[in-house]
Amino acid sequence: MPEQSTLIAPSILSADLTRLGQSLKIAEDAGADWIHCDIMDGNFVPNITFGPIVVDAIAKNTPLVIDTHLMIADPDRYIEAFVKAGSHQITVHQETCPHLHRTIQFIKSLGAKAGVSLNPATPISTLESILPDLDLVLIMSVNPGFGGQKFIPSSVEKIRLLHKMRTLRNPDMVIAVDGGITEENAQEVVSAGADALIAGTAFFRAADPKAAAAKIKSASR
Repeated sequence: MPEQSTLIAPSILSADLTRLGQSLKIAEDAGADWIHCDIMDGNFVPNITFGPIVVDAIAKNTPLVIDTHLMIADPDRYIEAFVKAGSHQITVHQETCPHLHRTIQFIKSLGAKAGVSLNPATPISTLESILPDLDLVLIMSVNPGFGGQKFIPSSVEKIRLLHKMRTLRNPDMVIAVDGGITEENAQEVVSAGADALIAGTAFFRAADPKAAAAKIKSASR
């Protein structure tokens, strides 16, 4: 990944969805790079969030990159709907895709960037063969399903291992990290190799989201 400032991606799930437009404006004014959309189905993860209709509303009200994270079973059924809704990049879970290469190629055929996410217990080695085809890998630093969880410390070593692997196999691939990101751990996460930080509670629940984003975004290698 070429040297650049850390990307910040506020998770809209932690925003006040009754004031969606205002929440998006807060993210834009704070210098966010992406809007992260957590899609949960109550099956793969123990929570239900929203679908393509809400993503469509988000895409129509912000110029930011729409980063859609499908925490759902059988994601192939819904990928096209989320791309049509305005998602610029789609991330699926390795754990839900028995034919991962086909899924990644399908995302790309629709004109979106393709990413894969790993749960905390899933080893990096499972991505070795698919890594050259990916635009993004999203490391879950909490168990997916709910916001506000604490960062799992072992995630740092996982990021470090992935960074070494992408240096050899796909240098332009982005490493994103999702879960428990705060001002306190952002520096360590970025130093390990992360390029993009997903921040939900630490951003939208902060007293001053713009100041919180600035502190997180200032983390650099």
